[in-house]
Amino acid sequence: MGDPRGHAFRLDLREANGALGDIGTLLPLALGVIALTGLSPPMVRLGFGLFYIATGLVYRLPIPAQPMKAIAAVVLLGVASPTEIALSGVLIGLVLLGLGGTGLIDRIRRLVPQSVLSGLQLGLSLAWVAVGLMWKHWLIGALSLGGALAALRVGTHAAMLTIATGVGAGMMLGLPEAPVLAAAPWSLGIPDVQELRRAVTDTALPQLALTLTNAVVLTSLVAGDLFGARAAHVTPRRLCLTSGLANLLLAPLGALPMCHGAGGVAAHHRFGARNGAAPCLIGGMLLVVALLPAQMQGAVLSAIPTATLGALLLIAAWDLAVSRRLIDARPSCHPVIATTALATVLLNPLWGLFAGTLAELIRKAFISGFTTWRG
Repeated sequence: MGDPRGHAFRLDLREANGALGDIGTLLPLALGVIALTGLSPPMVRLGFGLFYIATGLVYRLPIPAQPMKAIAAVVLLGVASPTEIALSGVLIGLVLLGLGGTGLIDRIRRLVPQSVLSGLQLGLSLAWVAVGLMWKHWLIGALSLGGALAALRVGTHAAMLTIATGVGAGMMLGLPEAPVLAAAPWSLGIPDVQELRRAVTDTALPQLALTLTNAVVLTSLVAGDLFGARAAHVTPRRLCLTSGLANLLLAPLGALPMCHGAGGVAAHHRFGARNGAAPCLIGGMLLVVALLPAQMQGAVLSAIPTATLGALLLIAAWDLAVSRRLIDARPSCHPVIATTALATVLLNPLWGLFAGTLAELIRKAFISGFTTWRG
């Protein structure tokens, strides 16, 4: 009997299609951060390319490499310098290595109730981001989404057809040309006290809550749901180690802090990826793009309209939400799931975790009191 972990590598059109499933998360954030900061476009793409290839080789499953969203959000507001971004990645990398190396992440995972995990997995935040990407060019978004749903229904290469539809619609409607994504040569300065404080309070701490819930615990759960025993090695502990090591090594070189993600697993799987060839393929593509001239890099990556990326992201959000864990939940757990999901959308995953845990404690107390009263 062979090694049950992961799947044998197979590179075909299905895997190539699935490799494109998560670009709705990757491209908008990466391009936005590059355009607004001094990060080097080649180094950002090299970082994602190397992390994707390493992930495919380690897990032999379509586990994604994604931008750390809370850090990207702060960067897009224009309140984080390249030094602070790199420092955040290093700090988070050290914490993740500590949690994974000591096994403490497994204890943390056991403390989170299933109802709270279902609320975090509901994917409302992902859907909200997807709608935002589609809103400005809603016609392209509608055409892309319709094409994707039709292609998925007949089992064809939906991601490729969706991207082709979006690029064609964008050319017909005359969307603006891609900007030249140029930046000064990367250099990491020595952080001062204020940069260290901002890196800890404004980026690293908010991101940790999102990373530990979505990129570690939920990624492990969703991989298990989709791949069964083949994903037995996709554990919270190992996900901490791979994310931590990637950030510790690549963030100081100018890469955007990165992690895995439950939505990315669902996206790659939904569009056909089944083994490690898909992440290796998208990683290789990013490495090739990183070596192109700056003008060509912007043209290649910005040719896909954001509305089309939103359509791909919306499908992934739906697949993430419609899980057996949610469908089989007890009726008494529904208020806990709703509370967690709403707090996550309106505030952030950390508050979603707190609010959901409080709601779960109230639920258990109510059930215990009701059982005692009936007895």
